[in-house]
Amino acid sequence: MKQSLFLLGFLLTFQLYSQSDAETIKTIYNTSLSNGQSYQWLDHLSNQIGSRLSGSLGAERAVQYTREELDKLGLDKVWLQPVMVPKWVRGNPEFAYIETEPGKTISVNICALGGSVATAPQGIKANVIEVQSLEELEILGREKLEGKIVFFNRPMDETQINTFNAYGGCVDQRGSGAKEATKYGAVGVIVRSMNLRLDDFPHTGGTNYGDTPINQRIPAAAISTNHAELLSSLLKLDTNVKLYFKQNCQQLEDVQSYNVIGEITGSEFPKEIIVVGGHLDSWDLGDGSHDDGAGCTQSMDVVRLLKESGIRPKRTIRVVMFMNEENGMRGGNEYAKVAKQNGEKHIFALESDSGGFTPRGFSFDSSDASFNQILSWKSLFEPYLIHYFERGGSGADIGPLKDGTVVLAGLRPDSQRYFDYHHAANDTFDAINKRELELGAATMTSLVYLVDKYGFNNINTKIQIKD
Repeated sequence: MKQSLFLLGFLLTFQLYSQSDAETIKTIYNTSLSNGQSYQWLDHLSNQIGSRLSGSLGAERAVQYTREELDKLGLDKVWLQPVMVPKWVRGNPEFAYIETEPGKTISVNICALGGSVATAPQGIKANVIEVQSLEELEILGREKLEGKIVFFNRPMDETQINTFNAYGGCVDQRGSGAKEATKYGAVGVIVRSMNLRLDDFPHTGGTNYGDTPINQRIPAAAISTNHAELLSSLLKLDTNVKLYFKQNCQQLEDVQSYNVIGEITGSEFPKEIIVVGGHLDSWDLGDGSHDDGAGCTQSMDVVRLLKESGIRPKRTIRVVMFMNEENGMRGGNEYAKVAKQNGEKHIFALESDSGGFTPRGFSFDSSDASFNQILSWKSLFEPYLIHYFERGGSGADIGPLKDGTVVLAGLRPDSQRYFDYHHAANDTFDAINKRELELGAATMTSLVYLVDKYGFNNINTKIQIKD
């Protein structure tokens, strides 16, 4: 019996598609590369609307634009899902300098971290203590940190081929640095930008104060990697070096926003839902082309490419542009909450939130059985140089859908350049390659097509195994 089950699993791994699937996928790629729409949509989103921080006018305009474009596709249903989101504003540009001795200063590039409090109107100037980790704060203690600016300078690990692993290895200092430094009497925090190259762009991102009382929170900012190197070098020569910085950001009351949703109703299994999406909000320094305008327009093109390729889905295909991934996750949480309240059955969710670079494959959060089924489709993607099919994370916005049965997936483009642009002022449309973006849209559409055709755990096969 065990041998029979093993053989069944082996055969299923290699026989869960037909020659017609290869032909359909070729049509999808040809259509995306010759008649794609993701690049044009992204051009408008980036250059006509611009940055889309939650609660901003840009975010509001992006909601209306993407809804209008989905309406034009002739989907079965398009709607806005209300969600309350935080409204944090940066205010006037930040200003900072290093003071090596009285009257001798060097200007440096910083930006406030999302959610940070402002400095006092006159700014902050204090001695700097460089650290490499949160744990080092406890070792130094209040005696050495009180009244100082803490400088977190742990770089991303350049030996990591998967740059998201490098990011994960140091992002805690940005996310929790201010909260932890407050405990030891620090007056401010400066964090090395999450970036693998040396440049002059400070990279923002959220910081989280936890339950720290508002009147005890200290301002936090990112510093460019070039200026982090400079500050570190100067501190090695003279521990009395001071840093001055001034920022004017503030947290306002929550405001109304929306997830933008459109769907094609399934012809055979309309209650089985497949979601594809990205997050519509972005940070405010650039126009959010890679993070995550690319993922949104690719997801919109999935439903368009299915229609253009003559595919009538069996299951309901739903495209979702989530709001507020960057500084609150309100959109993803609200979508999952409403889906649960409505008793909806999601079988698969795919997110694109790793930039619009050349697609390499997918990572999956699923059961062994579902993953083995997915692996049976891998050879269909190899002609397009899509080889990466691995277990792993999916996407922040679709994560709240996880319930032990739904299969979650993330598009995995080449990651080597992503953090050059992530959360920085150079995340702009000119950094987008049209062909790479369209290859990603085709790759996503092809996977959605296969999931729709075969589903999970209900596979019809002619293979018969006897004990």
